[in-house]
Amino acid sequence: MSRLYVVLDVFTDRPLAGNPLAVVLDASGLDTAGMQSIAREFNVSETVFLLPAENERAKARLRIFMPSKELPFAGHPTVGTAVLLGLMDAVAGKGRESAFEVEEAVGAVACRTRATGKRSGVATFTLPRLPEPAGPPPDVLAVATALGLDAADIGIDCHEISRFTAGNQFCCVPVRSLDALSHVKADELRWAETFAAAGDLGAFIYTRETGDSSLTFRARMLEPSMGEDPATGSAVAAFAGAIMAFERPGDGEHALRIGQGYEMGRPSVVELELTVSSGALTSATIGGAAVVVAEGSLFLP
Repeated sequence: MSRLYVVLDVFTDRPLAGNPLAVVLDASGLDTAGMQSIAREFNVSETVFLLPAENERAKARLRIFMPSKELPFAGHPTVGTAVLLGLMDAVAGKGRESAFEVEEAVGAVACRTRATGKRSGVATFTLPRLPEPAGPPPDVLAVATALGLDAADIGIDCHEISRFTAGNQFCCVPVRSLDALSHVKADELRWAETFAAAGDLGAFIYTRETGDSSLTFRARMLEPSMGEDPATGSAVAAFAGAIMAFERPGDGEHALRIGQGYEMGRPSVVELELTVSSGALTSATIGGAAVVVAEGSLFLP
């Protein structure tokens, strides 16, 4: 039988940038092993399988797979799939703006979308789980060695190495400059000892030096077994915990723009908005643009 799929570039408004995402439109009847095989076939950072929602309030249920495993939650698949569902609503005459929930293993995720063209749109989603600390950070020298840096490269202003999770656990590593960011190179043996052993999905390395006044931070996300990721919404969700811990933003709304993927030739912009009340993070959203770059059929036995 054949199954329709769509490929989008996410966290970008132009094709061949951002983070690629494959979406299989009707995954009914596929088991976990079949989904994992299809994700390996696409071999992009994540593949989404759309299923009927279990709760009538939700628009669809999403299962999200890396080529090697299933994830309970991920940011760029949520943004990309939300844009696609919004585009489908626009084609069906339901308007260019949509608001709905999607179901993921982490829980219900509220999304808002707006079509900006026939094959492009923007979307935001509210974090279903606010970031929380995920254990003690690793030693500075161990991190520097695992990333091919000097210990003096680690740390900016009040920021220190930290671990947070908002569904997926990341080690957040501040570095002093774009030059240091560009020289990061993972040492696989040291990586396993420093990050993987503690349960980190990856290291989110960031700096205030952006080279672009429209950006608040520049970042990279590495994990040797899957390589570098052009844009990582779930890492930015975890990074919101570091922002709260070290920046201590005042009450109100705070918007940050994080540039990622530039070193890979896949520039991406992830938009993070925080709502703070009485000094505590009360809600947060991740957003960005996405554009459809391909569609077709999978021919399966």
